Amino acid sequence: MTKFTVHTQETAPEGSKELLAGAQKTYGFVPNLMATLAEAPIAAEAYITLGGLFDKSDLTPTEQQVILMTNNRLNGCEYCMAAHTTISGMQGVDADVITALRDGTQLADPKLEALRVLAAQVNTQRGYLEDAQIDAFLAAGYTKGNLLEVIVGTSLKVISNYTNHVAHTPVDAAFQANAWTAEQRAAA
Repeated sequence: MTKFTVHTQETAPEGSKELLAGAQKTYGFVPNLMATLAEAPIAAEAYITLGGLFDKSDLTPTEQQVILMTNNRLNGCEYCMAAHTTISGMQGVDADVITALRDGTQLADPKLEALRVLAAQVNTQRGYLEDAQIDAFLAAGYTKGNLLEVIVGTSLKVISNYTNHVAHTPVDAAFQANAWTAEQRAAA
């Protein structure tokens, strides 16, 4: 297995040192994902930049987590499922929503369920959506702009999920209480 370094601010390439300092300031620690992305400063910067842009979407924090966690589950990303379970709780996402997203089951709220379904379709169909799928999303109260925001969120998860897959990023202690395994995805 190829080993990736989980960098510190001291060991990171020069172009990543400031990014890791920013993560330390934001989270109170440097998440292992950021410390791993630091190997390629452009990867760390891309993740931070795209995450910041996604935060500016018209979607609520709960809606954003529906997209992110749906992708995490479908991609089998153990690191990101643990991290986003923790983040979702901190953002006030309902526990029932978090559980359903971890399990890949239907959400009780019809609008959030339409978002979850579309996020899954974007992921599994690689963006090749049928008109009926788009129409169902729009009928639930979302916009064409929101659909493009789903794609941005999916793109963010490609960066983090795929990095975690190739690097086998260890789950941070801060997220361990919400550990999740890819086997749970297969069972759902």
